[in-house]
Amino acid sequence: MTISADGTPHAKGPVFTGDAGVTFAFPAAGPAEEAARRAVVRAADHLLARQDAAGWWKGRFTTDVSYDAHDLFLRHLLGVLDDRVAKASGRWIRSQQSADGSWPLVFDGAGHLGTTIQTYVALRLAGDGPDEEHMLRCAAWVREQGGVAAGQLTARVWLALLGLWSWDDLPEVPPEIIALPKWAPLNIYSFSSVMRVALVAISIISAHRPARPAPFGIDELFAPSNTSAGQPRPDNGWEKLFRRLNATVRVCSKGIPRPVREAAANACVRWLLERQEPDGSWGACTPMTTWVVLALHLHGYPPDHPVLKAAWGFLEECAAWPEDDVRALHTVHSPVWDTCLSTTALLDAGLATDHPALVRAADWLLTRQADRPGDWVARRPRLSPGGWAFQFHNQHYPDNDDTSETVLALRRVGHPDRVRVDDALDRAARWCLGMQSRNGGWAAFDADNTSTLPARVPFFDFGEFCTDPPTADITAHVVEMLAALGKERDPRTRRGVRWLLGQQEANGAWYGRWGVNYVYGTGCVLPALVAAGVPRGHAAVRRAVAWLISVQNADGGWGENWHSYADPACAGRGPSTPSQTAWALLALLAAGERDSTMVRDGIRWLTERQTEEGTWEEPQFTGTLVPRAVAGHYEYYGHVFPLMALGRYVQRTCPPRDVQVGRQRKEATEPDR
Repeated sequence: MTISADGTPHAKGPVFTGDAGVTFAFPAAGPAEEAARRAVVRAADHLLARQDAAGWWKGRFTTDVSYDAHDLFLRHLLGVLDDRVAKASGRWIRSQQSADGSWPLVFDGAGHLGTTIQTYVALRLAGDGPDEEHMLRCAAWVREQGGVAAGQLTARVWLALLGLWSWDDLPEVPPEIIALPKWAPLNIYSFSSVMRVALVAISIISAHRPARPAPFGIDELFAPSNTSAGQPRPDNGWEKLFRRLNATVRVCSKGIPRPVREAAANACVRWLLERQEPDGSWGACTPMTTWVVLALHLHGYPPDHPVLKAAWGFLEECAAWPEDDVRALHTVHSPVWDTCLSTTALLDAGLATDHPALVRAADWLLTRQADRPGDWVARRPRLSPGGWAFQFHNQHYPDNDDTSETVLALRRVGHPDRVRVDDALDRAARWCLGMQSRNGGWAAFDADNTSTLPARVPFFDFGEFCTDPPTADITAHVVEMLAALGKERDPRTRRGVRWLLGQQEANGAWYGRWGVNYVYGTGCVLPALVAAGVPRGHAAVRRAVAWLISVQNADGGWGENWHSYADPACAGRGPSTPSQTAWALLALLAAGERDSTMVRDGIRWLTERQTEEGTWEEPQFTGTLVPRAVAGHYEYYGHVFPLMALGRYVQRTCPPRDVQVGRQRKEATEPDR
């Protein structure tokens, strides 16, 4: 039995089948719903046609062009920068320049000083002259922003490597940091997993303090008051304290016996080698791999060493050539994430659970489950592995987000080997439960990685995002997964629910750590709370619904600008996008608002903007790696999330607000009030 729009039960039966094999359980209620059904069929067809024969889906994942610059820097430093790569990368970098001469972090965003400095220098390496019009505009913009001395730390580290900045004005990262015990402040495990690998690599680089001078200067990038590469930035607060501490560390480092320094560097290298993945990468991520390749090169590894050859193979594989003379670097591959989301979207659309495409996807996902310990054992030494990572090969850094979303997809697939699937789901659930932090929430890669000290150390420009504390979006996905597995009453799930309720903002939204931003956070949390038994009439649910209504755009869609990370006044404000509109709709559908005007307007916005190819255009960056610092554009976000929202709408999988079924009949338990 199912529940109709007016709350009456009736027998379920297929009434329409699309070309993709999508089946609808109800007759369309009118022209608008019929249009939504056609959109679902086209979108499902589009997605099915893009599945790899091995079972996975993978869209392009891109960030800003600073990582293309890093690739050119690395090749110059290793003496392997050839003219073809330099020119092709230069064409890609130039194509992303804004009219004011800068380079932004996101599509149509404001210029970012660190990125712009790095891309300018990369273009000089690619052969662009300082007197060319686009370079003059860039240099003028950099000077207006305060010049190189005002730029972010990462940019100045690369400039030091190129002989364009003084190593004395950079933080000292001694390789002896590898010897700090796990309980000590500022040990490597107090940093997030992504920062951790870079930190260990940079400690080796910092010990060598190398420079392969670029064949040019960059005086044109210094503001009038900062005409010297050695000019330090103004000190204040913690930066002043750590600058003094840094000077002390530098002096002490000079007194460290050479055998001790070499032993520390060797320990850093061993630590890195233990974490190289089968594809040759570190964390299946180009920025991390770039730092490690440079560190190993400086440590004496020859170019033909198997470790470096494998790493170079990975970096070459991450280079895309959209045109014969254009080269763009992919920051990371996202097949596990794209595959589990695509599977869920097709199931939401109404594809048969045993459809061959879904079974192939499940088979592939099952091969990606981690079966050995990763860095997470630093805090959970007795926990058995069972998570999934983001990429093709990444055994060392599975995450709770990919794991929970993969479980949510796999449990719905009609796989012929149910025992195998259930065993994988059990191992995943045990791993996620074991990764719960003491406060009740879940983080991405670690448990209880909440020290505030790494944010104060000027090793990185990422502030509080140097660590990996629990976040609302990931906690929501884990709670939703646990509820789907029948663990909604488990005390650990209830703790997660309580933590989520305590994280709600005053305006009714939730902060989105891994997606832009409050629309994403709210779109994650509301479905999880309802799945875990929080009534749709709960005050937190109603506040969130009211907030989503208040930020809906006049065109019926939702959007949020990346700048909401820096300015909360921008929360929920921005041009409508397909993924953000879908996130809002997923939240509202879960909250029982299917028949509301705002949901109908949002559904109309999606159906009217579907392309002839069955997808949606979304140039905006709606993914996040590091808030305020590194944004991400997921090619599939503008497709899978609209398909989920439209699918749940036309399949009526979320009953209306006034229908109380199953868990909704139960009163909220005391901890949830």
